[in-house]
Amino acid sequence: MSRKNRNFHLVALALILSLASVAMGQENPTGEPVALKASANTRNVLDGQKFKVKGIVIKSNADSFTLREPDGTETVVTLTDNTKIKAAKKNWFRQYKAAGPSSILRGLRLEAEGRGNEAGELVAAKIRFDEDDFRTAQALEARVDPVEAMATSTKVLAEANEQRITSAEQNAERLSGQVTELSATAAAANDAAGRAQASADRAQASADRAQADANNASDRINAMDDYELSETFIVHFRTGSAVLSASAKAQIDAAASKVQNENLKGWVIEITGYADSRGNTVGNRSLSDRRADAVINYLVTTYNLPLRRLVQPFGYGEQNPVADNATGEGRALNRRVEIKVLVSKGLSSQAGV
Repeated sequence: MSRKNRNFHLVALALILSLASVAMGQENPTGEPVALKASANTRNVLDGQKFKVKGIVIKSNADSFTLREPDGTETVVTLTDNTKIKAAKKNWFRQYKAAGPSSILRGLRLEAEGRGNEAGELVAAKIRFDEDDFRTAQALEARVDPVEAMATSTKVLAEANEQRITSAEQNAERLSGQVTELSATAAAANDAAGRAQASADRAQASADRAQADANNASDRINAMDDYELSETFIVHFRTGSAVLSASAKAQIDAAASKVQNENLKGWVIEITGYADSRGNTVGNRSLSDRRADAVINYLVTTYNLPLRRLVQPFGYGEQNPVADNATGEGRALNRRVEIKVLVSKGLSSQAGV
């Protein structure tokens, strides 16, 4: 065969192969239905349908891979033990040599031919690719895998950080709730303490009042036999006489009115008699006793005062003078009976409460 004819046949062969590649994926000449797209980017190959597809591998594992066509349509291709995988040099003669599933790398441009299964995947019977495309995919994988690993690691780290942040936020929320609860408990405790303190203050005040009352009662009891002078009435006598004059009786009447009309509490009357310095001591002592008795008799007979309120009368004679006995005026003042109205301190203070 001449060189010219051989070139012609080679060109014709290339044209036929080109037309075949263009026809790939179009309606089957035998009338079989074409593969349908299940969605905008995924192809669903009908069960049992014979189909051929060409594109770039975007995902790959031991049993299958995903092939993306130039228009973005993706087809899942399944490998079996009967799948024949071959690589060819890029020349006119397309000399193929056997390859394995490990040769199907991401980024590899290839052609797959087979039939659909129930899952809408293409079960490959044949897979073909060029060695140059395989070397390009290897170089791509060598660059992409580390970046992808780093991205995966970064994603894992980001997810871990997100989990830690979420956990920290949850812990912070729990702590916030605990702080709020503790604050409420502390506020309630403070309120309770305040109420308890107020109760304690009231109890202390009551105790203080009770103690004061007890002290007052004790003081009154102790002062029952302690008397204080309310008023003194003076009854004068003539020289050597124990007879009550009109003016003397008027003084005694005033003393009786004091204890009867003023409603005194715990009163007693103390009566003491006196004489001037003329005469002897014994006579003066006797005279002062008679003068005191005269006043007592008048009070009892005239006003019926109880004897228990009348202190035993006593005569001092010329003792305890209130004036100078050297003069007549002084001696007149010394001839006297003193009527002292005394009131018990304990009873008088109780009456004033």
